[in-house]
Amino acid sequence: MSNSNRTIEVRIERTIPASSGAVFDGWLDPKVPGNPWNMADKLLLNPIVDGFFYWTTERTPHYGRFTEVNRPSRIEHTWMSPNTSGLESNVTVTFQQKGEDTLMTLVHAGLPDTDGGRSHNGGWNYFLDKLLDHFESGTKNQH
Repeated sequence: MSNSNRTIEVRIERTIPASSGAVFDGWLDPKVPGNPWNMADKLLLNPIVDGFFYWTTERTPHYGRFTEVNRPSRIEHTWMSPNTSGLESNVTVTFQQKGEDTLMTLVHAGLPDTDGGRSHNGGWNYFLDKLLDHFESGTKNQH
């Protein structure tokens, strides 16, 4: 029995010490460490509905189209890379204010049930850890 049509979902949460607007803006700002755009060797980014993105790192292309950009609470876009085996997957990022912090949740759905598809779990954890570090170090520097 083949699993070639099975898809998986990656879900990652971080509590970020900043307002939802600041975290939302940081996620879309290529100058902020912790989002995919920051480490791109080549970047085209148009974060509006029906706007496209394309970025490469180590000659690996990633591209997609924004389907929802709702500041400060939600961003959705499609996602394709060699690791999606040609499938168009979907990334939803939500930003929920919790007191002075923001609960950031990233859900990457429609990934193939392959090593490449599963590798997105490590990739997104890497990015969200760097984003958390960025905001934590910014908070420390303000005191």
